[in-house]
Amino acid sequence: MNGLSYRGTWDKPATPPGRLERIGEACGIAALVNLDGRPESGARIGKMIRTMVDRENGLGAGYAAYGLFPERADLYCLQMLFDDRGALERAREFLGKKFRLDADEEIATYPVATLLGKPPICWRFFVAPPKEAEGQEDDYVMAQVFRLNAELAGAFVMSSGKDMAVFKGNGWSHEIFDFYGIGDYEAPLWLAHSRFPTNSPGWWGGAHPFNILGLSIIHNGEITSYGTNRRFVEMWGYRCTLLTDSEVIAYSLDLLLRQQRLPELVACAALAPPYHFLIDEMENGGARELLREIRVNYRPAMLNGPFSVAVATNYEAPTLLGMTDRKKLRPLVAATSADGNTVFLSSEECAIAILGEDATEAWAPHAGKPVIAGVGRGLVRRGTEDYFEGLEIEFANP
Repeated sequence: MNGLSYRGTWDKPATPPGRLERIGEACGIAALVNLDGRPESGARIGKMIRTMVDRENGLGAGYAAYGLFPERADLYCLQMLFDDRGALERAREFLGKKFRLDADEEIATYPVATLLGKPPICWRFFVAPPKEAEGQEDDYVMAQVFRLNAELAGAFVMSSGKDMAVFKGNGWSHEIFDFYGIGDYEAPLWLAHSRFPTNSPGWWGGAHPFNILGLSIIHNGEITSYGTNRRFVEMWGYRCTLLTDSEVIAYSLDLLLRQQRLPELVACAALAPPYHFLIDEMENGGARELLREIRVNYRPAMLNGPFSVAVATNYEAPTLLGMTDRKKLRPLVAATSADGNTVFLSSEECAIAILGEDATEAWAPHAGKPVIAGVGRGLVRRGTEDYFEGLEIEFANP
């Protein structure tokens, strides 16, 4: 499985590599959300992810920020990478035909002496779907993003949501932080990732976070059920072209949460359900029957293999969600700030401890149980509760 690193040798950073050299190891994930919606700079999330330097090797890192563009919150922000000016102009022409283009601008970037290879051109477009897409705006944007990533040579869409953006690239977490000037941005919800690519090459577009519309994920682990999961999401119109198992997690959650409007706890149970024998041992009741139905109806969505993920959404209020596989073969730690206003997630407790008094209470979420926290929602679930604990579930058999 392991191969030689070719960091810096790929001269078209927005184009997927033509070869699949692999390095299997670990990833670092970090996330935070301010429950009162207060925006803050990327300094703390950068400090958290850079602390876990042993979890990276310079092949990729990235950040996602939610609440970045309140003055354009009703527009989709397409955050893009280009190999050259020709690709940029082809994308501008494409977007001009498919969208109402409100504004575009070069993404601020800064020279980083240690960043190997030629970086891509970084640009963002603020767009609105045409009037004929009214009522199906999200699906229309998603279809155009898939076309851009699969068919427009030398171009890659890093993110496509409203009032948010993804910043990522082929480098160490501190290099990508400095390259984009992450400390200059302010947002109430942040994700950060540093990676050892598990079963995918290191290239700019292949770094985490992975995004579709208002949902972004960072992932540590390996999805051994990738083939089944990929066929499941492709039945619903998703296109998997990013050379990684992680993108199926993003597409599965977008399908369950946005398209099918499942409650978050149900969507999480679909991806990491309890074992059948554990369901059989539960007391009779609505929760037991609901879990049985989830396992039957969402069998192809179930993720096998070791994983921990942090997910950011803004389908309604900006929300942070974290969970692991059913055996917790990959680590996840949660914490709150001293004042209770901020919720943190990370691969290791050291990323929380480095914050000092900013983060005081840390705990370990249980295997397969989600942590859920959101702006205006508070800490909804700690990830230590039983499935659907505290909820009244009425389940009527047909």
